[in-house]
Amino acid sequence: MVNKIEHIGIAVKNMDDANILFEKMLGVPSYKMEAVESEGVLTSFFQTGNNKIELLVATNPESPIAKFLEKKGEGIHHIAFDVDDIEAEISRLKNEGFVLINEVPKKGADNKLVVFLHPKNTNGVLVELCQEIN
Repeated sequence: MVNKIEHIGIAVKNMDDANILFEKMLGVPSYKMEAVESEGVLTSFFQTGNNKIELLVATNPESPIAKFLEKKGEGIHHIAFDVDDIEAEISRLKNEGFVLINEVPKKGADNKLVVFLHPKNTNGVLVELCQEIN
């Protein structure tokens, strides 16, 4: 079961510029920057109340973010939902006919296990499921 929107991911070309922009806009600094080597990205997180924004910049030209930026430019990359049991959600969603990009949860940023649903099944939106690692 989905608990809430965990964060909205935004692809950016320049992390320094984007961090300055979002700090000014949201009135809070980034609380965490983290590289996710397996995805070839550097992330930066902002939180206001219960809402989080994740900025993503490519760290290599073959990363999914680099390909996204080349194809679509800067902007919303994905929406992430918090779940209590990612394995149960994978099973439930597969039974509902959804296609997952990765069926085995992997370690993502901000202490999460993550899987992604293919946008072809979600009206063109890349959906990430996140479970806090205990």
